[in-house]
Amino acid sequence: MSCCGKQREQFHSMAQARPTLDATQRDTPQSRPIRHTFVYFEYIGKTALTVLGSITGKRYRFTKHSERVAVDLKDRLSLVAVPNLRQVLGP
Repeated sequence: MSCCGKQREQFHSMAQARPTLDATQRDTPQSRPIRHTFVYFEYIGKTALTVLGSITGKRYRFTKHSERVAVDLKDRLSLVAVPNLRQVLGP
């Protein structure tokens, strides 16, 4: 049986010497980046429109001209291809 050459002992001493984070140094909700899970689309047509998201299967209903609807980010690419819909910055 071969010896580990005291590598295991070195590993344990290095692991113990590593500094730990106290409660004030850990990630807080304020320090994490915000990830948006939705985008907005505006309907520029004249009649009502219902679109199904290709990924989530959700129904997005646009009832009038200039209406803006929040769309799941996963469905964004399928709605970009729909005529009379355009992606906008917000509500």
